[in-house]
Amino acid sequence: MIISRAFKKFKRDGGKLILLMLIRKVVQFPRIVFYYYLSDISVDRKSVTFNQPVLFVGKGSIKLRKCFIGVWPSPFFFSTYAHIEARTDKANISIGENTWLNNNATIIADKTTISIGDNVLIGQNVFICDSDFHGLEVENRSNGKYDVAPVMIKNSVFIGANVTILKGVSIGVNSVVASGSIVSSSVPDNVVVGGIPAKIIKQL
Repeated sequence: MIISRAFKKFKRDGGKLILLMLIRKVVQFPRIVFYYYLSDISVDRKSVTFNQPVLFVGKGSIKLRKCFIGVWPSPFFFSTYAHIEARTDKANISIGENTWLNNNATIIADKTTISIGDNVLIGQNVFICDSDFHGLEVENRSNGKYDVAPVMIKNSVFIGANVTILKGVSIGVNSVVASGSIVSSSVPDNVVVGGIPAKIIKQL
């Protein structure tokens, strides 16, 4: 009887939610540690909240301020990881304060810079890169001759799920990128863009 009452009180007080949160952390923690030891680039992790594993790789520089990686509840929380790669010694990636990367984010700076500002929201399955990685011409597919250009995502941008952001793109302050878009050219401040390729839908 006493145990039954205690259990009811536990449930009434939100104990089940607390228990589920603890279970989630216990399951995710070994994965976060595993990818930590797989990473081959040194990153200051003190101010970062890791809700999902992250693989940091490359020869360049990765700087994270007070940001958040991984979101619960969102798809792919347990089944994927974030991939953040500064591929060469010329590559730099920076992510600003209070920026959220949802699950399964991929950010690859090949030979230039990818800069993500403060208060940015990034949906799941987003891919951001500064490079073509291979030349378009047949003779340049495997010889290292291809185009690269920096990417800049300014403060308070909202990027939906399944978005691809390609080389040379700048996304202006407060702008929104609709889910499923491919952004191949720069976006001004205070607009909503969407489509393939992404175009301005409306002003904010």
